[in-house]
Amino acid sequence: MKREMGSYKMGLCFSDKLRMNRGAPPPDVVTAFVEYTEGRNHMTADQLCRFLVEAQDETKVLVSDAEKIIERITCERHHITKFLRHTLNLDDFFSFLFSDDLNHPIDSKVHQDMASPLSHYFIYTSHNSYLTGNQINSECSDVPLIKALKRGVRALELDLWPNSTKDDILVLHGWAWTPPVDLIKCLRSIKDHAFSASAYPVILTLEDHLTPDLQAKAAEMMKEIFMDMVYFPEAGGLKEFPSPEDLKYKIVISTKPPKGNLKKDKDSESDVSGKASSDFSDDQVDDGKTEEETSEAKNEEEGFDQESSNLDFLTYSRLIAIPSGNAKNGLKEALTIDNGGVRRLSLREQKFKKATEMYGTEVMKFTQKNLLRIYPKATRVNSSNYRPYNGWMYGAQMVAFNMQGYGRALWMMHGMFRGNGGCGYVKKPDFMMKNGLGGEVFDPKAKLPIKTTLKVKVYMGKGWDSGFQRTCFNTWSSPNFYTRVGITGVRADKVMKKTKKEEKTWEPFWDEEFEFQLTVPELALLRIEVHDYNMPEKDDFSGQTCLPVSELRQGIRSVPLYDRKGERLVSVTLLMRFHFV
Repeated sequence: MKREMGSYKMGLCFSDKLRMNRGAPPPDVVTAFVEYTEGRNHMTADQLCRFLVEAQDETKVLVSDAEKIIERITCERHHITKFLRHTLNLDDFFSFLFSDDLNHPIDSKVHQDMASPLSHYFIYTSHNSYLTGNQINSECSDVPLIKALKRGVRALELDLWPNSTKDDILVLHGWAWTPPVDLIKCLRSIKDHAFSASAYPVILTLEDHLTPDLQAKAAEMMKEIFMDMVYFPEAGGLKEFPSPEDLKYKIVISTKPPKGNLKKDKDSESDVSGKASSDFSDDQVDDGKTEEETSEAKNEEEGFDQESSNLDFLTYSRLIAIPSGNAKNGLKEALTIDNGGVRRLSLREQKFKKATEMYGTEVMKFTQKNLLRIYPKATRVNSSNYRPYNGWMYGAQMVAFNMQGYGRALWMMHGMFRGNGGCGYVKKPDFMMKNGLGGEVFDPKAKLPIKTTLKVKVYMGKGWDSGFQRTCFNTWSSPNFYTRVGITGVRADKVMKKTKKEEKTWEPFWDEEFEFQLTVPELALLRIEVHDYNMPEKDDFSGQTCLPVSELRQGIRSVPLYDRKGERLVSVTLLMRFHFV
């Protein structure tokens, strides 16, 4: 016989009673309150301001800011009007520290220099941005584009193909069975949502499999829909990329230029500006053929005439701010040749790995001036992802991910781009953009000295009783939560540690501290995962987040957690402390 207890089915042979304890403030919180109130029962705005400046390292906070915090907390907790004089008691102070929006772990505003060339930034980049699921037969839609833009993604990819009658343009994954979506629908959604999460530029990468007349039609669609949002580069091509600040509220088009009836040498790799073409495919490393050449061959087999009129050529080419093209002389030359302009290189993940093993220095130097895009290997048909640090450590700006997937690699991607206010552009560390006197560059594999030590204290957590459906956990016993805390970054800094299990409670209290010695904190992410111990079965996932170490705000902070797909778990929060020594 069984009886219902909330959402739990409790068997008679299981007598565990779920503890719904409300967590008391940790000793460190009580100590801070007593210290800054000088032993009194209430904290004034002056005292709160001093706590924020001295203990939380918020040096720019004013008493007026502290007054606003007190007003909000007291209004929410006690419904006191703003006309009364306010102070915080211990529970109010504890509530403030546990507040996600008042006491967040990283800066929520754009604070980095945004006036450097695009090549100086890691860019939040999506792969096959229109797919709703796997790479083989999932539906193509504008919905993933909207979701990506709302999350802050700044670089999208569309694969353009003719429809069956060759009079209109579809977006689909070529040589697969993905039901298509109309290009015009995607463009309209991009326009409507491009700057909903960030004012900084959207880079629209087009994989073009179109006939010349459809290229002209695509150009007209983009001009008509995007209007003055489209960025037009200066005549003659770019010598240096513009900055994100220069390109605010602009959509930047990137694709290979069409072949035009321009008089040029048969073997020339020049684009419309006369500069060497700018996007080199990884396929040439194996057989000398580029991905673009393969596509052109397929188009020719289907009867596509790649020669276009000058009018079509100029109409389409004029929109291309970051052109892509061919490279016939091998990867090393593609990485080292300098034609006076800027270029973009696209590599599949496994070819990028080979490139770093063979030409690591050249890759790093290439990314100081040019753009490098990495994308998942073809065998990731389930839309899984690779480890993004493989690209970031060598300065690759556009580490393209399947945003519809999930897993730890995607959690890292989300974590990196929570930085800099979530604007989708994160400034690369200065040491990645400079060379030594002898031409030396940053080597992510080199043994480096410890630069700093990060102390992380995990106090407690709350919110699982309301933020999770209780059926997500073991239905026969209470949760036994533990937290995994660690670092991902360069190889020397990678480590994971975990707390003890806190048994039979929805509000676990650990009060454990960990130390992490870091050689390259500028590239490190703090990984946090909570699990419910569930012997002998697999432990239940209970929330996660990743945070850029370089952006952590010191002191006691509220850390919100996310689900497997990176969506915020309502109310599920950890109380932690961060301190650099």
